[in-house]
Amino acid sequence: MKKIVISEFDLQEMVERQHYPVMYREVLNLLDLRQRRIVVDCTIGVGSHAYKIMEVMGRDSFLIGIDRDQDSLSVANQRLKSFAGRFVLIKGDFSDLAKILGKLNINRVDAFLFDLGISTYQLSNPQRGFSFLNEGPLDMRMDKDSFLSAYDLINNLSEGELENIFKKFGEERYSRRIAHFLVEVRKKEPIATTTQLARMIKEIIPQSSRYYKIHPATRVFQSLRIAVNRELEALKAGLSEAISFLNKGGRIAVISFHSLEDRIVKHLFRNYYTEGALNIITKKPLEPSDLEKAENPSSRSAKLRVAEKK
Repeated sequence: MKKIVISEFDLQEMVERQHYPVMYREVLNLLDLRQRRIVVDCTIGVGSHAYKIMEVMGRDSFLIGIDRDQDSLSVANQRLKSFAGRFVLIKGDFSDLAKILGKLNINRVDAFLFDLGISTYQLSNPQRGFSFLNEGPLDMRMDKDSFLSAYDLINNLSEGELENIFKKFGEERYSRRIAHFLVEVRKKEPIATTTQLARMIKEIIPQSSRYYKIHPATRVFQSLRIAVNRELEALKAGLSEAISFLNKGGRIAVISFHSLEDRIVKHLFRNYYTEGALNIITKKPLEPSDLEKAENPSSRSAKLRVAEKK
């Protein structure tokens, strides 16, 4: 495989040109950030939402940004340098929120933001292996220090285990067929690159079913990314911990990009509402405006839910 090298400068240029903080106007409005003192961006990425947040927060406020991806944190640190002294960035998983906040001696938080999914910055770098549009290694690790990659799953799991991942995390209609085909192929040689995997999936999907509005490999790539990073387990744990840290009247906002994430948020908010711990601010999830979808097509599947601590 030919290695594609992208300089740090080129990647930062991609960020400035491409990354649009999804539904940031709605987030700023519903989190009511002007009166919040301690805000946690649990998925700060390259700091796109955080920059907008800090523009409206008071000068006595403080933002904590968490992300698994050290590369993204490095970019965020540069983008937020004009707010020096009013934020801290932490490499970590939001499922460890209690541990992270404990080390910072923070007992209560006024607002949390979770912007789930993959960032443009990560997708734009073929070496990270998140996208099937460019040649790259089958990696997909949010945290490059973690052990398990998509290559490991594709080349080592059983046919049944792969089928379950594609079906459970990707809701892929042809999960069994795809899993069987990949296991047969890897008997001859490992499946090593993003484009190699994408071509195989496209080949195995029946011609009569190629009516997809999305690329045939989209759901398989989504499922592998979720499995590699244990995203759904982390989401359940992180949301519960965030709610436990919220001040009375504090708010939590979650932007999700597929039904599995949104379902978790919906049911968890509902459970806390039933227990009397939360008020649900968005009775139905908000979606991007037509204007935002036109300006930023990657936002089209976004759903925003917001709740408030009683």
